[in-house]
Amino acid sequence: MRVGIVCPYTWDVPGGVQVHIRDLAEALMADGHHVSVISPAAENADLPSYVTSAGRAVPVPFNGSVARMSFGFLSANRVRRWVREGRFDVLHVHEPAIPSLGLLACWVARGPIVATFHASYGNSRSFSVGVPVIMSALEKIGGRIAVSDAARKTLVEFMGGDAVLIPNGVTVSRYGEGEPLPGWDEGEVIGFLGRMDEPRKGLPVLLEAFALLAAERPALRLLLAGPGDADEVLERVPAAFHDRIGLLGLVSEEDKVRAYHTVDVFCAPNLGGESFGIVLTEAMSAGAAILASDIPAFRKVLDDGEAGALFETGDAGSLAREAAALLDDPARRARLSDAARLAVRKYDWSTVARDVLRVYETVASTAGVEEDAVGVGADGDAARAGRGDTL
Repeated sequence: MRVGIVCPYTWDVPGGVQVHIRDLAEALMADGHHVSVISPAAENADLPSYVTSAGRAVPVPFNGSVARMSFGFLSANRVRRWVREGRFDVLHVHEPAIPSLGLLACWVARGPIVATFHASYGNSRSFSVGVPVIMSALEKIGGRIAVSDAARKTLVEFMGGDAVLIPNGVTVSRYGEGEPLPGWDEGEVIGFLGRMDEPRKGLPVLLEAFALLAAERPALRLLLAGPGDADEVLERVPAAFHDRIGLLGLVSEEDKVRAYHTVDVFCAPNLGGESFGIVLTEAMSAGAAILASDIPAFRKVLDDGEAGALFETGDAGSLAREAAALLDDPARRARLSDAARLAVRKYDWSTVARDVLRVYETVASTAGVEEDAVGVGADGDAARAGRGDTL
């Protein structure tokens, strides 16, 4: 099967949706399918051979985060050309309801289209106001996938209809083994992985908890990986503890795996806006003892605390107490590690990709995906949506 996958967010800035698309594409290719991905990307970005750039993206505040997306005539023309040349059996767009490539792809293509909805928007007034504008595109979608109950709820409430629930996947074997990072083999280590400058990732809560714990635990250290301003991070912690914080910055896939195998406790202190939790499934695959905020998405992935400990969202005191309890109980950490490795198996791409493929087969017809002659142009929806290459 020839599959075209549309990524809404820039490929050169790591994020959960990009990781999902990468791993899905590679799982499908390993199963013998032809896959091509189009994504926003910087012109000089180092892209895999199966990824086509639709041009640069710009950062836009979106859903409590900063999304880097592309939209406009230049992007639409590149999507149109990619669709025409790809001759796909199925077009798979991700997040088609946001103003980026997925929406453009729905406008410029016709034929079998599958869409995956990742985000949970809660009570988003701006999103609900924009729904009528994008319905002409969404009506072309033949198969809908939601990665979580929260994403499915958003789809039903704002757009109507329903979706099959297929969770995010993880390549479990990629994280199963890894050498700890050098210099971190002594004492106690709490780890964090994520964009440090995004409030909803909850790093300030972890930093406050670390300051509480560090005063009582002289061997405790904090390992932070992900993009962000190191000085801003250190400003939130008393100077006496600065030498006990390791700031790795943006890490390679290899070092990310090693980081999961370095920590005694992996912490996900997110405040909300998460519909799943890819970082959790990665840490689970590595067998890390996990401590996460008790937001609904994390609670479900961690089987209500059976595969990882939970603390009260946004409460640094609760985080500190639960972290101390885990650090003081190696046997409990080992039990959580074993439970995590077992629980994460249902999210392995060997299972998830087959479920996605069944959706493809359901919507596919004898005719493949083609360019829609009226999708974009002087009278098309993209023209009415606004001019310019980016938001």
